[in-house]
Amino acid sequence: MAETTTEKPVISSPRDPYKRRKTTRGNYELYSWVFMRASGVLLIVLIFGHLFVNLMVGDGVHAIDFAFVGGKWSSPFWQVWDLLMLWLAMLHGTNGVRTVINDYAERDAVRMTLKVLLYLAAVITVVLGTLVIFTFTPCPTGEPADLLPAFCSA
Repeated sequence: MAETTTEKPVISSPRDPYKRRKTTRGNYELYSWVFMRASGVLLIVLIFGHLFVNLMVGDGVHAIDFAFVGGKWSSPFWQVWDLLMLWLAMLHGTNGVRTVINDYAERDAVRMTLKVLLYLAAVITVVLGTLVIFTFTPCPTGEPADLLPAFCSA
């Protein structure tokens, strides 16, 4: 009697052609995931605090001008608040876009180029934003007194 074996055909996974080589990243993706959750919660607090102070306190959106920003940034508290908001938003957004690039860029060269451009844009934005927050002068010299904030001496 002849023995017949019927093996089931092996169907490869739809993602097989796009599998990347294994790397030894450790727990980087886990930490990235945890950072996204923690920074998202903190950003909600920072952004809603920012919106409340800028839009609800005082005259609302009509009061936002150079003097308003100068008054806020003359306080170290608001400088740190806005700096945290800038840094967390940029890191959070950069990490999210990095994930999208890793998911959709199929070729290694394209993926690397996109991530280098992303990191470059994030660093430039964070550095320029930080410089603006800490070098902002609310009382510029030589300006007419009616254009200066009330706390500036003419």
